[in-house]
Amino acid sequence: MSLMDTAAVALERYESVEAVYRADADRLWRAVYAFAGDTEIASDAVAEAYAQVLRRGAAVRDPAAWTWRAAFRICAAALKARPPADPGPAESTGQIDEYADPDLLAALRRLPDAQRAAVILFYYADLPIRDIAARLGSNSLAVRANLSRGRTRLRQLLGDRNG
Repeated sequence: MSLMDTAAVALERYESVEAVYRADADRLWRAVYAFAGDTEIASDAVAEAYAQVLRRGAAVRDPAAWTWRAAFRICAAALKARPPADPGPAESTGQIDEYADPDLLAALRRLPDAQRAAVILFYYADLPIRDIAARLGSNSLAVRANLSRGRTRLRQLLGDRNG
């Protein structure tokens, strides 16, 4: 492969990631924010996921799925690294999800990580079960179980808000 061919492949990969970013970055941030409940962690996780996919280049076959999976994993690691005495998220960073329901976000934070991720990817990201499984590095049966358990727990936590 000539130097020009290598440069063209690198440019195509960059443009592919840029297209994914333009199409998905806001939705990804809202989903990670709903998962974490912290704007700073959400912003850092999304930015780091896109930086990593750019660094990995052609090694990533599906930049969209890889970026979602990486953002959630980075976010989960940041949440685990947070000191236990941390009183909660700081909302003063200026980037807030204006469409978020505070009661729903509080209930989501009470779900186990796997259930929370399945619910968020299904409802916030509007992904089918097989895509959620691919983005979480799981299988469809586990995603279905986590989604069902998450819905049930949310019903318990939120009560009947329609009646």
